[in-house]
Amino acid sequence: MDWLKTPAVEQGRAIMAGLVSPLDLAEGYLDAIARAPLSDRIYARTTPDRARAEAVAAHDRAKAGLRRGLLDGVALSWKDNIDSAGVETEAGSLLLEGRVPDADAAVLAHATAQGTVCLGKTHMTELAFSGLGLNPPVATVPNAFDAGLVAGGSSGGAAVSVALGLAAAAIGSDTGGSIRLPAAWNGLVGFKPTTGAVDMAGVLPLCARFDVVGPLARTVEDCAELFALIRGTAAPDLRGAEPGGLLVMVLDGVPFDQAREAPVAAFEEAVARLAAAGVSVTHAAPPCVPQAMALAPTLFAPEAYGLWRDQIEAAPELMYPPILERFRGGREVSAADYVAGWTTLDRLRRDWAETVAGFDAVILPTAPILPPEIARLESDAAFFAAENLLALRNTRIGNLLGLPAITLPTARPACGLMAMGAAGQDARLLRVAAGLERALAG
Repeated sequence: MDWLKTPAVEQGRAIMAGLVSPLDLAEGYLDAIARAPLSDRIYARTTPDRARAEAVAAHDRAKAGLRRGLLDGVALSWKDNIDSAGVETEAGSLLLEGRVPDADAAVLAHATAQGTVCLGKTHMTELAFSGLGLNPPVATVPNAFDAGLVAGGSSGGAAVSVALGLAAAAIGSDTGGSIRLPAAWNGLVGFKPTTGAVDMAGVLPLCARFDVVGPLARTVEDCAELFALIRGTAAPDLRGAEPGGLLVMVLDGVPFDQAREAPVAAFEEAVARLAAAGVSVTHAAPPCVPQAMALAPTLFAPEAYGLWRDQIEAAPELMYPPILERFRGGREVSAADYVAGWTTLDRLRRDWAETVAGFDAVILPTAPILPPEIARLESDAAFFAAENLLALRNTRIGNLLGLPAITLPTARPACGLMAMGAAGQDARLLRVAAGLERALAG
């Protein structure tokens, strides 16, 4: 069996059963990374000494019957905006070149305490401010299905490290879709928790009021276990999760505007499978969604620019011009408009909660487009701008409305189905997603 491409929980159970050693898994991944033709565009840097030391300790615990949890000895990759002690954490930006934190981020510390193995840091979009994953100054991650296409961002390296068998699972971050989009475009499950559900200490911010850390993996169960791991809590109980009897709402309107044929067809096929498995499906287009989406320019860029202005303006020539332009767009928004925007968004979040209170989840295509070609994005600024706005359009709905959200693979490559739950009900959404996953898998 090729353990390197099995779900993280299966690896954990195999370690428990004595079928595989954490040492063999860690060495297998390190060797696979070294041999992968484009690994330097996936991993910003590996941490072999740390990985081997942690794998030895996990091996010894397994032999002694002292494993710390299901994922003890399982090897993970970490997005390069998550601090790792003594190892560069540069957030995909030349502005932070050579930045070495003194301590692990809280999420990495929690995972390490539970025995996971840190393989290294994965490439990302510059300062996490783009959904496409294009990063010419540092590295553009290749899509797992086709290396000529972008992987999605900003957690592109995280996604591809898992999809190509270079990590058992990955931890990324999501501000407007940066976990779910690359997960969908590379055939994975990606879970964005409710903002505030995860300790963000030691994670370089983009927009702190939207940022959250979460997992990219092969299954919903993996994501549930990893969600618990980075929080230092017990995992949600997914036993007995079934699709029959679930009530979901298809979010019409905004998610389908300018959507391309393939993602829409994949979504419709997936919805038909859900219905055939006993999921009750209804459709609606609440007006609070386009109203919330209209606030995005007022809320995201001003906070991002406010957080990074000093570093950016000290050396703007180091940045990729389209990303620099996105940041600088935030300086044109007044403080009054920003405050009023949040007041309005808080009201719209309440409207949304009342509208969808009776549903187990709201579903929509994860992305309205397929991953574009790297070469065209690099040569056509207008194409980059248009595709970048569309790439994160659907996922951004969940961030604006303050919801947990998860993307599941469909039968078509690079096309995901996204389910959004109620704010704060992360464990409930994961259980619902396990039922949906069962239906989609047939």
